[in-house]
Amino acid sequence: MSRLFTLAAPTMAAILGLAGLPAAALAQEAAAAAAEPTLSSGDTAWMLVATALVLFMTIPGLALFYGGMVRKMNVLAIVMQSFAICCLVSILWFFAGYSIAFTEGTPYFGGLSKFMLAGITKDGLSGVIPETVFIVFQMTFAIITPALITGAFADRMKFSSMLVFTGLWSLIVYAPITHWVWGPGGYLAGDGVLDYAGGTVVHINAGVAGLVAAIVLGKRKGYPNENFAPHNLVLSLIGASMLWVGWFGFNAGSAVAADGRAGMAMLVTQIAAATAAMSWLLVEWATKGKPSVLGIISGAVAGLVAITPASGFVGPTGALVIGLVAGVVCYWGATGLKRALGYDDSLDAFGVHGVGGIVGAILTGVFAQEAIGGTAGALEGNVGQIWTQVYGILATVAYSAVGSFIILKVIDVVMGLRVDEDVERDGLDLALHGETIH
Repeated sequence: MSRLFTLAAPTMAAILGLAGLPAAALAQEAAAAAAEPTLSSGDTAWMLVATALVLFMTIPGLALFYGGMVRKMNVLAIVMQSFAICCLVSILWFFAGYSIAFTEGTPYFGGLSKFMLAGITKDGLSGVIPETVFIVFQMTFAIITPALITGAFADRMKFSSMLVFTGLWSLIVYAPITHWVWGPGGYLAGDGVLDYAGGTVVHINAGVAGLVAAIVLGKRKGYPNENFAPHNLVLSLIGASMLWVGWFGFNAGSAVAADGRAGMAMLVTQIAAATAAMSWLLVEWATKGKPSVLGIISGAVAGLVAITPASGFVGPTGALVIGLVAGVVCYWGATGLKRALGYDDSLDAFGVHGVGGIVGAILTGVFAQEAIGGTAGALEGNVGQIWTQVYGILATVAYSAVGSFIILKVIDVVMGLRVDEDVERDGLDLALHGETIH
């Protein structure tokens, strides 16, 4: 009996034709139906989880990570920034951010056809998952990126100015760069730049913006002579651990599917983070005589940053090397480079995210495997991919730096960027928020 329902398509078409039905038309309709994407409940379930994991990276992960690293009098101010950014960017993503990033427009800027999420319905699909899920997944990336920047100017920016900067930067800098790399017709994607989960879009972008902000605002009062030691590294370790767990949603979730590529992204993420943590720790141990908690958690984050652009393109061995290099180079970025150039990147937003993102983006061009991500890297004979990656890095650095500088300078003229000297001396928590911790 079952064979009756497994007749070949031509046979069924012939039977339908004998019955007087338009067999050719029916075949065309069947082919069209097969070509239309249909919802995958398995992929949707994974993306719901991945979205929650990425949001978890900012609140409470990044908030605690940064909160433990500042002085006690500024803890509430820094965690407030992460939470407020989550709220503000969510609203801006609804209004225009998603449309600018992910609708058809020019190669440099998306359109406004989905302004205020026009036309979004519960049944609309993005591939094989609901577009609503894809919107929120990408929203969580848009949230964490400006939140990362706050580490560079910790202890000294007005809360009001931070909100204005975040809003403008999200729409003028973040959303267009997202369109370049991941949006329909984006020019960096068209030129072959590889960024699986945000090495350029998130980390280089945020790191460079943080560096510019740190330079424009100037150094903290008393830096580097006064004691700016973290007030509670237990909070920072808990936050870093949350970031690590959430990063599986960040990288494996960027497959937008529950498949083998997502599994490989998860595997290489774990390997790179662990390797970078150990390489940072060993370098610090050798140079300073003691391995620190701050060092090992910073190294883990450096490895997570560096593997982000590569996570859907490289295998385990590539991840090991990326982690090893990231731990060493980001340690230098957070110590030697900062001292040599004299800027005050309070919590090493550039030293870890900017430098780590650059390391990861370049090494993606070295270790990319065609069998994993469809593009070969230098080790498989495609040496030109390294130069393509450098081109993507330079484009991101230039746009982020110039855009961030202009936004900051305009805000400084209109409303001022920096808190008063007495507020900075006494702490931002009480002066800006009317609250303290004991």
